[in-house]
Parts: sequence; C-alpha cells; structure tokens
Amino acid sequence: MRRRNRFTIPGKYILFGLTLLCVGAMSVSFLTNFDGGILNTVSGYVLIPVQKGINAVGGWARDRVDNLEDLQKVRQENEELQEQVAELTLENNMLMQERYELQELRELYDLDSDYSDLDKIAANVIGKDTGNWFDMFIIDKGSDDGIAVDMNVIAGGGLVGIVTKTGPDWAQVRSIIDDMSNVSAMILKNSDLCYVRGDLEMMSEGTLQLNQLRDEDDEVESGDKVVTSYASAKYHKGILIGYVNELSMDANNLTKSGSLTPAVDFEHLSTVLVITDLKQQVDENEAETSG
Repeated sequence: MRRRNRFTIPGKYILFGLTLLCVGAMSVSFLTNFDGGILNTVSGYVLIPVQKGINAVGGWARDRVDNLEDLQKVRQENEELQEQVAELTLENNMLMQERYELQELRELYDLDSDYSDLDKIAANVIGKDTGNWFDMFIIDKGSDDGIAVDMNVIAGGGLVGIVTKTGPDWAQVRSIIDDMSNVSAMILKNSDLCYVRGDLEMMSEGTLQLNQLRDEDDEVESGDKVVTSYASAKYHKGILIGYVNELSMDANNLTKSGSLTPAVDFEHLSTVLVITDLKQQVDENEAETSG
C-alpha cells in the first residue's frame, strides 16, 4: 500500500503571509486611527505587572550590587585597619622593650656605682637551661674578654651567681637559685653569719633557703638585708643577696632557718655585670697592703 503524501506549505509562503498580515494591520491602524481598544486594556493587565516585576527585580539586583560594593569597601578598610593595628602593636612592643632595656641599664649603672671599687664588664645572656628560671645560663663574654671561673655575677638588685665554665667568647653562670648553690652570707645590720642555699622548688614561690643563722639576741626580723659575708671563699663581701622572709628555731635550739626573698628577678635576666676581680686576688692584695 502506498502512503499518501502529506500536504505541506513551504516556509517562505508562511513568512510572506505573516508579513502581509502585519503590514495590513499597521495600515488599518494608521488609516482608521485605531487606538488598540481592548488590546491596550489586555496589555495593561498583562504587560504592566510584568514591567513592575522586572523593575522590582532590577531594583533588588541593583541593591545587591551596591551592597556587594559596600561590603568590598568595608573588607578593604578592615584589612587596612588590621595592618595599622599590627604596625602599632609592633611599635608598642619595641617601645616597651626599649623601656625595659633602659630601666635595666639604669639598674646596672646604679649597681656599678654601688661596687665602684671593683672592676666589672657587662655581658648579655644568650642561653639558659629549660624552664622558667635562670638557674644556669650562658653569657656572651669569655676568656678572650678576661672572664674566668669563680668571678661573681651581679644584676638588678644584687648577686646573681658565679662563673663556672669559660670559652673564648662565652661563659657559663650558676645562679644562687640553683640547687647546687651554697653562699656564705650574713645579716647586714649585725653581721650574724648564715648560709643561703638554692632551691628551685622554693623559687617557684619566690624564696630561697636561709640556714644556720645564729641569732642569739633575736635581733633578726623579716625584711632585714642579707649580704655575702667576709668569710666567703669565692664571693666578694657585702653584695646584696636578698631580704629575710621568715625564720624559725632549728631542732638544736642554737640556730634558725627559714626563707629569703632574692633581690634579683631570676625569671627575667638579659644583661648582667661580671666582676672581673676574683675574691682570692682581692683578699691577697688586701693582706699584702695591711702587711
């Protein structure tokens, strides 16, 4: 069975017909002054809401763009402010560091004046043991600078410790808070002898051991100054160690023991003075002079 061919109109005829229809409609509208009538009404109900919707969407999109631009400006300003804050923080830290160093230098200057009869050399702390306290630390002066073992080290308010090792350009210092430290001391006001021993556990509370004090007249009180004694073999006489904190009678009923608050801040050390005159040499010179 043969299929029937479908009837189709060529596209060019359809286009030609629609063109004639549009031209005819335009001619009728122009010649008859046709104002659209119902078409305008229909368009008013259909097109105007659509236009309003388009305007609303456009306004919303415009607001979003403006908000994004404002947000970008705010972010940029925030980044600039953060940079300014970082710069100001750095400047403030530098000023605080300079202020601390100036204060430390003034303390060293005053300390140098207090012991003006002894030769000294300044040194910077360049290393320390682990932990919060400067019980053992390294300074940047050594044998090439005249530093030797057993030289006394002072800073801030008074005695820090003693040199235990030296290299060409470095030296190791054991401070009086180290557990191995034992300093012959005396009460300044009456020269009663005692010993100050290092104790890192007590140092966590800000104190050191004060032992074997002969206080027969009960004269020693809290706050009295404790200095290095004339009987010390390695420490120069009269260097401030700290202040009596508390005392109690020992079991032998002859001596007292207690605690001492050190004059030096052993949690913050950066610069020290090394007394280059050895105690033994000073004692020998004094003995020769008196002899």
